[in-house]
Amino acid sequence: MSQSSMLPAQAEVVIVGGGIAGCSTAYHLAKLGKRDVLLLEQGKLTCGTTWHAAGLIGQMRPNRNMTQMSKYGIELYSTLEAETGLATGWKQCGSVNVAATPERLKVLKKQIALARSFGVEVHEISRAEILERVPVMRTDDLTGAIWIPGDGKANPADLAMSLAKGARNRGVRIVEDIEVTGVIVERGRAVGVRTTRGDVRCEVLVNCAGQWARQFGRLAGVNVPLYSAEHFYIVTGKIGGVDPMMPVVRDPDGFIYYKEEVGGLLMGGFEPKAKPWTVDPIPSTFQFELLGEDWDQFEILMTNAIHRTPCLETAEIKMLLNGPESFTPDGNFILGEAPELRNYFVAAGFNSAGIANSGGAGRLIAEWIVGGEPPGDLWDVDIRRFGSFTGNRRALFDRTAETLGLHYAMRWPRQELETARPLRTSPLYDLLASKNAEFGSKNGWERANYFKPPGAARPDHTLGTPGWLSWMIEEQRATREAVALYDQTSFSKLLLQGRDALGVLQRLCANEVDVPVDRMVYTAMLNARGGFESDLTVIRLAADRFLIITGSAQTTRDFDWISRHIGSDEFAVLTDVTTQYAVLSVMGPNAPALLARVSPDDMTPASLKFSWTREIDVGFARVRAARMSYVGGPGYELYVPVEMARHVYLALHEAGADLGLRDAGYYALDALRIEQGRRAWGAELGPDESPWEAGLAYAVKLDRDAEFIGKAASVASQGKPLRKKLVTLVFDSSAAYAWGGESIVLNGETVGEIASVGWSPLAGACVALGYVRGAGANVAHTGTPAAIELWGERVAVKLYDRWPVKTA
Repeated sequence: MSQSSMLPAQAEVVIVGGGIAGCSTAYHLAKLGKRDVLLLEQGKLTCGTTWHAAGLIGQMRPNRNMTQMSKYGIELYSTLEAETGLATGWKQCGSVNVAATPERLKVLKKQIALARSFGVEVHEISRAEILERVPVMRTDDLTGAIWIPGDGKANPADLAMSLAKGARNRGVRIVEDIEVTGVIVERGRAVGVRTTRGDVRCEVLVNCAGQWARQFGRLAGVNVPLYSAEHFYIVTGKIGGVDPMMPVVRDPDGFIYYKEEVGGLLMGGFEPKAKPWTVDPIPSTFQFELLGEDWDQFEILMTNAIHRTPCLETAEIKMLLNGPESFTPDGNFILGEAPELRNYFVAAGFNSAGIANSGGAGRLIAEWIVGGEPPGDLWDVDIRRFGSFTGNRRALFDRTAETLGLHYAMRWPRQELETARPLRTSPLYDLLASKNAEFGSKNGWERANYFKPPGAARPDHTLGTPGWLSWMIEEQRATREAVALYDQTSFSKLLLQGRDALGVLQRLCANEVDVPVDRMVYTAMLNARGGFESDLTVIRLAADRFLIITGSAQTTRDFDWISRHIGSDEFAVLTDVTTQYAVLSVMGPNAPALLARVSPDDMTPASLKFSWTREIDVGFARVRAARMSYVGGPGYELYVPVEMARHVYLALHEAGADLGLRDAGYYALDALRIEQGRRAWGAELGPDESPWEAGLAYAVKLDRDAEFIGKAASVASQGKPLRKKLVTLVFDSSAAYAWGGESIVLNGETVGEIASVGWSPLAGACVALGYVRGAGANVAHTGTPAAIELWGERVAVKLYDRWPVKTA
């Protein structure tokens, strides 16, 4: 038996899957000094999806961290051949992304602005410059294009084999033709694998099984929500005018992409209505195999390609390749330690971008394994963004048809995914639907975004001022001038109880949580680097019982963070009670009068102070009322047993008609919290932001006796120059409507991006929150003139450290 086929009895790290993601993970673990690594592949390396991938490699991603990941991948691919001696096919041919509509051109111009901020070279080019780079392209109907000279292409199989050789050179063992049939679990940890040739013990297990990752995850009770779809491209014979260094071309309005292939074209795309693969489970014997041709499915891509590159009409078509690839429910890949099982990591679900992303993703997962926590803010790809319900196969089938189809489709601001809905609903869902609520989805929850007037249709999507704005403004007006009712049942609610519950929270929370019973505390939970793992509210229900309220999307993440920090010798139990309570937020100056009509309890500020809670009667129900307001001004949150929520809602509406009570949705809520400078995790707050940068020093108590995670880093950074600072941006003009992610320009330099933005009734214009970097982070802003890049145009704003908002 050869050395490469020998199976050791144990290894420090076992990687399952020998595609490019597994090879990259092995390579980067070895570079970090982990030599005792074993990679197991059920067939031969690259035999699943990698071997038939198209090999397009770009840099730009929606945010800074993901773009840095992709930039690193290109740096790696450009030097790998010199390191290993194996050819990778890497060519820095650049890429051209074209626009066929005015709206698409605006999106490309936004990418240019973000590229400047992220350090990526991007240029807007004319139709003539497109033709210089891609002579076979029709350009007369294009509105514009961008040129990214640092992008390129590679041979996926060669790239993976080069990574594998780099890993082997550093001591990694790779065993092929071995199927992993199970996972050995002891005391909630992955400690080994079972294979067709015996067991292997390990300290860390990494699931890089590609389109088999969901099936393999289920063997250990780990949810990896992905599903395979058929993906198509053609390869032509040689075509005149196609140069070996022709740029990669993306025509998203035509749903198609191109690259040069042996003097001809490789052309594929993402058809609007995709075709999920109906084979489930996928057999382990599906190796170096393709699916049958389907010209009917490919027709829309071929028609658009002939329009864009007329040479295809007469070109020799060598093959129509149909190879399945895996897609996730939100179109982002999956990375990180599984919340269900310690020491079980996942790197999978690359949504047809595995070649471009695996170089950087392999480094990130290796750093996560070695460092014990994510190396930065990876929330967009963190496996903990998914609840267990996302593993439903019918939902995955339906969603995959949608997410693949949206890969190149025009993605409008606040466009909602539509498949596999409604799923998680509040007890008030039908009542709100009957009042013309327009729902969005967050972590599977249906939430009212806004309410339409009777008979009104949902407005069309737009890049400009939305058609629903006037309806939302009425909801804002009720909140500020009368009283509004928000259904916030989707809040995540975690109950921590037991003898050591307080000790656990004191170690996790940066604020003081040893407060009197019924007191509510807003606090940061920090990581060792001093960044926000979460921001949440803790209500002390008893000496040894705490209700933790956190964001709708953070249920799995925060449950995982808290539970993993409960020591084996500590008596504390964490329970997800999200679905046991509805949350009704009663906001506005008439909120006290409304509560007085439905409850005999004294709810005056003198009796129930801000940030205090109390159990009260409402109608026939018993609820917990908290005096607080996320939107500023007077308000209460009512925590209602879910079976009583309908009764409480109807009682409030019956009593509040003459007080101006109005239902309101999350668009109004979000815009008003931005106006008031309230931060939100996942927008202004994340693992890379410190309390000092976010302006939340009050949520951190460094002078208390208890040591807490992140305290040392916070002490070390306190008073030091800031890398970045959160500011409020107030727009000069009411005509400009922004959506988020726009670049901030200060003194002619791009210094950051908008994190959140909404319409402010007080400003009569948009107000945003965003970080400024560099010198602008260490000066006071009391109306500093600046600008944002809005769809390629400069729009004037003023910056404030704290916008002088006053509410009742």
